[in-house]
Amino acid sequence: MEFEVNGARRVVDVEDDPAAVDVVRDRLGMTGTKLVCGGGVCGACTIQVDGEPRVSCVTPAVLLAGRRVTTVEGLAGHPVARAFAAGDALQCGYCTPGFVVEAAAFFERWRAAHGRVRPERERIAEALAGHLCRCGAYEAVVGAVAAACAGDYDTAPAAGQEPAVPRVEAPAKVDGSARYTTDQRPEGLLHGMIIRSPHAHAHVRALEAGDVPVVPLLPPDGIVRYVGQPVAAVAGPDRAGARAAAARVRVDYEVLPAALDAGRARTGEGPLVYADKAARGRAPGSGESPQLVPARWRGNLRGPSAMSRRPATAVRRILEARTQSPERLVEGVFTTAAQTHTPLEPHACLARWEEGTLHLEVSTQSVKRVAELAAERFGVPPDRVVAKSVHVGGGFGCKMGLTSDVVAAVELARLHGAPVRVVLDRDEELVDGGYRPGTRIRLAMAADAGGGLGALAMDVDTDGGIAVGGTVAALARFVYGKAPRRLRDFDAVTHRPPGAPFRGPGGPTMCWALEQAVDEMAHRLGEDPIALRRRWDGNSKRHALYDWAAALPVWSPGPRGGTGRFRRGVGVAAANWLYFLDPVTEVELTVEDGVVVARCAVQDMGTGSRTVLHRAVAQGLGVAESRVRAEVGDSTAVHGPTSGGSRTTPSLVPAAEDAARRLRGALGGGDVTARLDAAHGLRVTGRRPRDRRGFVTPFGLTLGGVAIGRGFTGSVQVAEVEVDTRLGRIRPLRVWSGIAAGRIHEERLARSQCEGAVVQGIGYALYEERRTDPVTGRVLTENLEDYRIPGIGDTPEITVHFHQEGFGHVPGGGVGLGEIATLPTAACLANAVHDATGRRPYDMPIRPDRILERPAS
Repeated sequence: MEFEVNGARRVVDVEDDPAAVDVVRDRLGMTGTKLVCGGGVCGACTIQVDGEPRVSCVTPAVLLAGRRVTTVEGLAGHPVARAFAAGDALQCGYCTPGFVVEAAAFFERWRAAHGRVRPERERIAEALAGHLCRCGAYEAVVGAVAAACAGDYDTAPAAGQEPAVPRVEAPAKVDGSARYTTDQRPEGLLHGMIIRSPHAHAHVRALEAGDVPVVPLLPPDGIVRYVGQPVAAVAGPDRAGARAAAARVRVDYEVLPAALDAGRARTGEGPLVYADKAARGRAPGSGESPQLVPARWRGNLRGPSAMSRRPATAVRRILEARTQSPERLVEGVFTTAAQTHTPLEPHACLARWEEGTLHLEVSTQSVKRVAELAAERFGVPPDRVVAKSVHVGGGFGCKMGLTSDVVAAVELARLHGAPVRVVLDRDEELVDGGYRPGTRIRLAMAADAGGGLGALAMDVDTDGGIAVGGTVAALARFVYGKAPRRLRDFDAVTHRPPGAPFRGPGGPTMCWALEQAVDEMAHRLGEDPIALRRRWDGNSKRHALYDWAAALPVWSPGPRGGTGRFRRGVGVAAANWLYFLDPVTEVELTVEDGVVVARCAVQDMGTGSRTVLHRAVAQGLGVAESRVRAEVGDSTAVHGPTSGGSRTTPSLVPAAEDAARRLRGALGGGDVTARLDAAHGLRVTGRRPRDRRGFVTPFGLTLGGVAIGRGFTGSVQVAEVEVDTRLGRIRPLRVWSGIAAGRIHEERLARSQCEGAVVQGIGYALYEERRTDPVTGRVLTENLEDYRIPGIGDTPEITVHFHQEGFGHVPGGGVGLGEIATLPTAACLANAVHDATGRRPYDMPIRPDRILERPAS
């Protein structure tokens, strides 16, 4: 078949009837076009055919014959591409090429019809409705497209005069040249595939592989505990060959009774998921520290693990309030559905062995830790493992360790003596890639006679499948003063896939119940909800945010809601979060041919760590950014932090600043730029200094090399929504997000993180709901049509406000904000819905049917 691609004539063989995406990526090597959903839902694979956008994953390649095809590589230098880079209309960048291709087509249509008129937000959202960004960079996308259409980027800069962009790798992500793990294709590559269990509970008696080389992936006891659990892995020359090899493997299962009812698990009943202490000790964790607080097991119920304060007093006060002052008692049962991570770049690993050294290209949030775990797992000296993660297409907490894709790729590479890449399909990602567990929360809150918080009780049943370690209730210990509280966490264990840490583990879930209860208490006491929170909350940083929120024009006294079909409401919610850091982070600076190369074994999954490192060094040295190059994502570099727990920037910046000081000293101070050309080979290493107040942890511990610093971050959010009371639909109109995390090092990137956090919170509140078959345990939401994440049209206008005081004791003056920014969003929207309708949404997501079935309070 002959056709034109980016102006060049190409001839390819399509006898095997491939999809267009396979031809573009695998046969032409244009990997900017990304395969994500495989069903025409997400838009990441968009190409232009004769100027019209097409999703190439569902377009047969034969339809390209004789046509003119444009991929993102052919749009380098287009005004839209320049606008995306300059406006930071991206984060991880995996979806960006598809957006650029679609937006460029819209640009041409708009300019032909309207000239240099700036299109309205709604027109842009309509044009890009078929595209998804899991990072939630929609606000900047709208701004970039509008600016391009208005002519702001019509003139290309002269060579060598390109303006600085907010994100240093943005040009490569925008033009498709950034290569992710899924894009790597070395000579002799084999494709790995994982064989998964079709049963929720079974004993694997035998693997019958015949002549197919197979790698077993079973746990030591040979028991599979959920549908989709890895059983074995095979490889083939391509995906079709690997699939054919997998079909020839026969697995002999002894099917066992399965515990699939979380309600029964909460009573301890049902077939045991873990039959003995040894099996329970291997249970994966759904939180950051799965079994930090000891807890007893009773059948399939683990708990309680408790972080209470004077629990007997709390219970006594609540019981007294029930009989003596019920008007000052708020009680309720709240539920949350499971929220799946589903980063657009799936779990992926390419492994190869060379002369006894294991090389990994892996999509991970912890490149250093993956290398350490691989050395331990595969019996290799630590210096013979090299892991790289140059670009990572999102993670949100699910890519933290030695995941099944890594294990399968390594063992298959060793078995075949060839490089092997394992990439999860979208259904595998949605089934076994991780999720925030669902919960059932029983809450009681009593106010004292003076309107203060008198007592709080919270019992949380976490439904994380075979995983344990829920800490939702525990997080309520650290907010709203020191009133007595009984806080108990339970794990209801079932034969379903394991949950995993997800952006602020437990935090958004805890806020969902607590912040709605505080809101309800304000109504009971006849007090402004912001004023009540300010009175209960002794944190000075959040006091500044309460004052900011109360001054917003939208927060005006008087009734809102109305009586018509469409009713508007405004809600508020607050949150705090611990300050984490990696105290042994280092940054190495080496002068190479007049350029300072900054190296650290950190990774950038869209949070901006590469840019933060780059600019911290340039500013510390007082040199132009062109004289610095940041290299990240290599485990052989000096120690870097994991991208999780909001600890990356507060760990990285002080180490980079220390390294810059050391290099300035080694160069003799003064004008560093003038001395760089003569300093080739000079090398220094900087380290993160201790906080001036030292490290303080609520548990008296430093956990896994991660310290908990002194002080809490804070967030106060206000949201305005419109509710269609006839259809039950909720439309967020605007969200104002106040963040107190100290000094902001890269404001545009920080703002993008906060905007994306709000978008994920909107998804959690309104749309996302992981569902499983109650009879078989199979995950039903295994594609991006059935599992709905927010699109650009679901995104309201988002305003971010930074309060940059309060962390002067911290080296660098600021701490992480990626998690605190998402904690209050769902509760904030729920309170706005209540304000609009008088209906309290106890169950999340707030589906239309739930709005319609619940009477006004």
